[in-house]
Amino acid sequence: MPYRRGRGSDAARQWTGFVSTTARPEFKVPSAAAEPGLIPFSDQRWWVVILLSLGMVIAYLDRVNLTAAMPDIAKTFTLNKEQQGMAFSAFFWTYTIFQIPAGLLVDRFGVRWPYFFGFVLWCIASAITPLMSGLGALIAVRLLIGVGESVVTPSSMRYISMHFSERQRGLAVGLYMTGTKVGPAIGLPISAYLVKDYGWQWMFLAVGLASLVWLVPWMTLVKSSDKAALPRAQRDLKSAAPVAKVSTAQLLKSPVIWGTIIGTYCYMYFVYYCMTWMPLYFKEKHNMSITSMGWYAGVSFGGMAAVAAIAGWVADKMIASGKDPVNVRKGFTIAGFIIAATQTISVFTDSVPLMMFFTIFSLCGLGLATANYWALTQTLIPGGSIALVVGIQNTAANLAGIVAPWLTGYLREVTGSFDVPIKTIGFWLALGIAAYVFLVRRQYAPKAVIG
Repeated sequence: MPYRRGRGSDAARQWTGFVSTTARPEFKVPSAAAEPGLIPFSDQRWWVVILLSLGMVIAYLDRVNLTAAMPDIAKTFTLNKEQQGMAFSAFFWTYTIFQIPAGLLVDRFGVRWPYFFGFVLWCIASAITPLMSGLGALIAVRLLIGVGESVVTPSSMRYISMHFSERQRGLAVGLYMTGTKVGPAIGLPISAYLVKDYGWQWMFLAVGLASLVWLVPWMTLVKSSDKAALPRAQRDLKSAAPVAKVSTAQLLKSPVIWGTIIGTYCYMYFVYYCMTWMPLYFKEKHNMSITSMGWYAGVSFGGMAAVAAIAGWVADKMIASGKDPVNVRKGFTIAGFIIAATQTISVFTDSVPLMMFFTIFSLCGLGLATANYWALTQTLIPGGSIALVVGIQNTAANLAGIVAPWLTGYLREVTGSFDVPIKTIGFWLALGIAAYVFLVRRQYAPKAVIG
């Protein structure tokens, strides 16, 4: 059945970035998808997206399993809080540094083999963690995990970019990104139960080796190279309308980008605190068992994932009804930061139920900002420069991953409690609110040129 052609088909082709207006011979196009550039959900590429999301779940599981094991590891290696914070932070040292090299590697060789070797590296590194005998060795193995996982996002985004037209990339990216929330939501409880029942050594071994099963469908579904998709993407780029761009110098002069950098850092500082230290806060402050702390942390991240999905959908509906996109996205972002800041209330009350409520409520509330603060950046920055901005935002996010675990451990060590670390979270979130209120504004958006 041929694709439906409507009025202004040439303009439609420019909008979708898809060249052909006839059905591809390799699959049948159902009527619901009978528009240029739309891939039916029965197509194998959607299964690869789901597999990429599952890969992200496994990656996050290998990031948070150290949290579940840390109480026992700290006793075994005699680590103080600052040293524990360094161990948490070590992953992000190499993960951040290798983002650009990993991207270049994926662009050079495609997604199949770089992802394969990166996956094997981080799983084996996780599995051999029980062989480590001190802080230095533990940091070394976390550095290896960071190197291996650095290939995840470049590979996943390249696959989606090369295999999905513009009109379905949003959905594909959205499905892929669910792994960033599902990973901690299920990873913390699973790791905690394994530590409780089998010990931390067996937990790392089991998680690391069992994860390698993922490679079977990966090697089956993803062909030897994605180079075949590149010529089509290049043709799409040539057929598309000229896009607006800004120079790097103009971008860095704009208050919008600096507000975005500050806001992203503050957002991720809280998230990485929750991934690394929040479960240990539950254990120390509320005397929870390992399994209970994992369950409460998992619920918090699960709630954040649900709120993020709903908030993104509601914001889209409001914008579709005629509301101003900047005001809507900005409103959701600021609201998420405000709710997240209620975490600090837990410091000023002796009520255990109230402390627990605000600890979980704050992370769930931050979900209001999750989809919207990224979308707000794309609204204010010309599309031709968005890749550069995403790179800048991702750097700010990973910088928070380096600072938050270490600084929390340091403050906990020198003050003897979690009060100051939690108040520090409140400071960063307040700074993030100020950044979005005063810097991320339409009138400060960089001026674009067509080209």
